[in-house]
Amino acid sequence: MSGANGGSDADSPPVVVKIGGAKAVDPAGAIGDVADLVADGRHVVVVHGGSTVVDETITRLGMEPEYVESASGVTGRFTDAETMEAFTMAMAGKLNTELTALFRSAGVDAVGLSGVDGGLLSGPRKSAVRVVENGKKKIRRGEHSGRIESVNADLLDGLLADGYTPVCSPPMAGEESDDTITPVNTDADRAAAAVAGALDAELVLLTDVAGVYADPDDPETVIDSAATPAGFESVKSAAEGFMGKKVMAAREALTEGAPRVIVADANVENPIVSALDGTGTTIERAAVVEDGASGADGENGADENAEAKAEVDG
Repeated sequence: MSGANGGSDADSPPVVVKIGGAKAVDPAGAIGDVADLVADGRHVVVVHGGSTVVDETITRLGMEPEYVESASGVTGRFTDAETMEAFTMAMAGKLNTELTALFRSAGVDAVGLSGVDGGLLSGPRKSAVRVVENGKKKIRRGEHSGRIESVNADLLDGLLADGYTPVCSPPMAGEESDDTITPVNTDADRAAAAVAGALDAELVLLTDVAGVYADPDDPETVIDSAATPAGFESVKSAAEGFMGKKVMAAREALTEGAPRVIVADANVENPIVSALDGTGTTIERAAVVEDGASGADGENGADENAEAKAEVDG
């Protein structure tokens, strides 16, 4: 197989593939594509979510999944201690192991990792969140979540150099005030974005729709690409619900070093290769980072990233 966009895959930047955790996402096509890309010399890191299985595990344990709305209107899971136990069982225990086995069955020398392993994904634990309940702002304590501030890129680079394909998932390593580590929840799209930024990798966000729709109710209105700030604003304005988090993740990846991000359908034939070849919605780095500016220091990149954090952190 020749590399997407010409040349051999060995000469191309790494690819970070985020496989969605919704029940409607079939990973089979992505697994085959990763196997082909790796066989052709491309470095690939897989990051996966698992919201559906987490909810099923929570319910099986006799609890109710709880979602809360932040002060800025973003809906997310409230993860208390019991929920965090179920989350870790489902994500690191069940899903990561099963997905790693599927990759190995396809001939990929996959290594399963949670964000805690080797300090792969780390940042301060958030033990309280500001939420809106019945129109009133409240503080909910006992939360187990965090914002990724550090990626152990050396760990990933070492595995890739040795021929392994990392398969990564939350939880992340939550840093406590006494320097201990607590496994905590973090958004899988943003985890994939952090990894892509740390590796200067292309990011493919696979989901159950064909991309970002200009009209959220019309699949025929896929926005093909955004290569300018105006184009990115159009994408951001069109993104609703879960897609808004993916666009937020795309912005974070691009400002931290990813050359481009593609939001694409996981359920088409050869979903990753097709995305790299132009299907879905492609967001170029120039859409969020001014020419010649670094992601962390560029004025546009810094402002966008700060806004993204505020949207989630409330």
